[in-house]
Amino acid sequence: MARHKVLTLWNEEQINGEETRILRTPCSETPVPFDAATAKAVRTLREAFLEREDAAGLAAPQIGISRKIIAFRFRNFDDKDPAARKEDCEILVNPRITQKRGEPVVAEEGCLSCPEIRVEIGRYPEIKVRACDPEGKKVSRRYLDFAARVVQHEMDHLDGKLIVDYDGSIFVPKKRQNFFEKFFREK
Repeated sequence: MARHKVLTLWNEEQINGEETRILRTPCSETPVPFDAATAKAVRTLREAFLEREDAAGLAAPQIGISRKIIAFRFRNFDDKDPAARKEDCEILVNPRITQKRGEPVVAEEGCLSCPEIRVEIGRYPEIKVRACDPEGKKVSRRYLDFAARVVQHEMDHLDGKLIVDYDGSIFVPKKRQNFFEKFFREK
């Protein structure tokens, strides 16, 4: 079982009010050079991400850290080997998209913070990102296709935006239809 709890908008029975507030609050820029609190936040996010086999990415606010930090896999997305997950993990601090290329591609996305549902979302197939690496050095990276989608998804979390905020088709399990109809009506 995961040691780090991922915050969610809802659980089996109800809306998670306090967790929703945290997930909906835009994050603060992380000061550079990094202080001890930032170094700890980076380590904590990395640990939380690496202990999960069910995630392509994780943003700091999803574990209650209101900082602009994301962790994600940039290749070998289906590899379950812990060593490979560690090797394929990237951390970006204060990421900023500097270039978007191509027409948005629509695909289904899920999210640990919006359990049980999938939403069709259009994302750019190529992006360039400026950020700091875990040591605080400035980096510029280019991501394509699925990696670009994951980075854009995780960066949405930094602004308090979730998959339920998109206008795409929403897919919910039949057994939970009534719960989600109520949730989306209240939204």
